[in-house]
Amino acid sequence: MGGPEPISAEGRRALEQQLSDLHAERRDVAATLVGDDAPGDHADQADELQRADDLRRLDARIEDITLRLHQAAVARPAPAGVVGVGSTVTVRFADGAVQSVAIGEIASADDENLVTEDSPLGRALLGHRVGDTVSFETPQGGTDATVVSLEGA
Repeated sequence: MGGPEPISAEGRRALEQQLSDLHAERRDVAATLVGDDAPGDHADQADELQRADDLRRLDARIEDITLRLHQAAVARPAPAGVVGVGSTVTVRFADGAVQSVAIGEIASADDENLVTEDSPLGRALLGHRVGDTVSFETPQGGTDATVVSLEGA
């Protein structure tokens, strides 16, 4: 849909928990750094470089999640009648099968009806209305789905 998307309450909780875990991991890794002037052999120096790389990776992920949470706070929800994050959409696939899917930000192994916003079907549905037909790619090739009904965002 272009621009920052709102986030569901469970998506926000999951990102906040991930952010908390990343901060804890960062503290643990930072505590193991000894600095440039510490004595040691090449293996010690390699370990130190690896930990420094780990810190950079953690910092980048922390920054990404923090930005996403901030953007979600200022993003407007999708207009009424338009598929957005948090919507539950009933779709009819090209083979005639009908399924209701929830559009979310974070995948959940517990919810087989959750479609992430960045999945092929999720991206195709965002911004569409009841009656619209969308095209998307599957591992078996391109296919279509028609939006049959839409609930909330």
